[in-house]
Amino acid sequence: MNTHFSCVGCGKCCTDHHVPLTLAEARQWAADGGSVIVLVEGFLGNGLGLPLQQREHAERRSAMVPSGTTQAFVAITFAAYNPGRCRNLDEDNLCRIYERRPLVCRIYPMEINPHIPLNPAAKECPPESWEQGPVLIAGGELMDAELAELIRRSRQADRDDVQTKEAVCTLLGIRTTALKGDGFTAYLPQMDAFTQAIERAASQPGVANEWVFHVSAMDIAEQLLDAGAQLATEVPANYAFIPLRAA
Repeated sequence: MNTHFSCVGCGKCCTDHHVPLTLAEARQWAADGGSVIVLVEGFLGNGLGLPLQQREHAERRSAMVPSGTTQAFVAITFAAYNPGRCRNLDEDNLCRIYERRPLVCRIYPMEINPHIPLNPAAKECPPESWEQGPVLIAGGELMDAELAELIRRSRQADRDDVQTKEAVCTLLGIRTTALKGDGFTAYLPQMDAFTQAIERAASQPGVANEWVFHVSAMDIAEQLLDAGAQLATEVPANYAFIPLRAA
């Protein structure tokens, strides 16, 4: 079955979505006066928190860091902080920075993660978006070569930026991660400090922080402790834990 797609300009994908940014895009977003949220999830070197089939992709976009007596991998996402409508959306639901919009906006509605297939039912686009326009996917294959290249660039940026993003976190005092599949940790740094940290980290990458895990339940905490990882004992400033597991 073929999948068609055509944007109808409803603006839903530009509302209440924190858009992942490359390092360069995060720098530009902050320079334009926007806020950037830092989202972190991690897993252990022994695979705890990670399905086996996802390991290669997850490791390539993660920084290896110490935690207690073991090694962990942390995936750090800098995202445009958009509670409500995106700051660049005008009254007609048109993007004011369309020609330089982030890669993830250009790629929508496709997924960046190769382990997440496109599911129209999971998107907020109205039904007519999927009933018209060019064929997006045919026989399970993406038909748009330009779109495929944008996805490749986004994944490559994830890999290229990871060490600098970890260094930025070190400079900002961010060292608490969630376990992948259990949740995310989220930080809203001051933008002046964030911009300064990006500039310093790009020129002087530092030594990896020791990271600690914030988890949602005792059974997960016990697994991490048994593996030698360190748990969080305090809540940082400008911080939230976003759980993914059902209560």
